[in-house]
Amino acid sequence: MQFEEIKNIISDKIGSSAIIKEDAAQLQPQLTVDQKFLLSICRELHVNPSLYFDYLSCITGIDNGPEKGTMEVIYHLYSIPFNHHFILKVELQRTIDALPSAPSVTSIWKTADWHEREVYDMFGIKFEGHPDLRRILLPADWEGYPLRKDYKQQEYYHGIKVEY
Repeated sequence: MQFEEIKNIISDKIGSSAIIKEDAAQLQPQLTVDQKFLLSICRELHVNPSLYFDYLSCITGIDNGPEKGTMEVIYHLYSIPFNHHFILKVELQRTIDALPSAPSVTSIWKTADWHEREVYDMFGIKFEGHPDLRRILLPADWEGYPLRKDYKQQEYYHGIKVEY
């Protein structure tokens, strides 16, 4: 199935207001959607018999920096029986006083559990509704989120100098 066909199914079933922008010129075309529609879009991509995206390959984050004030979560989806790929993105606002958040998709794809924990651990993006959102790569008491552009490395961890 082609990118345009998938986009049209989302637009027909969820509504065109759910789609913020598209980038069909990329090697892997991408659709950016409004985060308030993310769960319903993902559910449709999973249960629609002509799509059946049964495999969540990867979730990753992007920090666009404090200057731009946004972060992104990117979902790489794959349909095993139909052998088609799709990339879905949501853009989140950065704030000084709170971590950005997006809805968890663990209710749709169980693999999201660990993927979302990794994004949380490295970028500080919270996933609302996640069953066990805690650090997975760093110690529980680590300060900050290392892949954020405004990350300040702590000098000491439990009395041991952290040098790189």
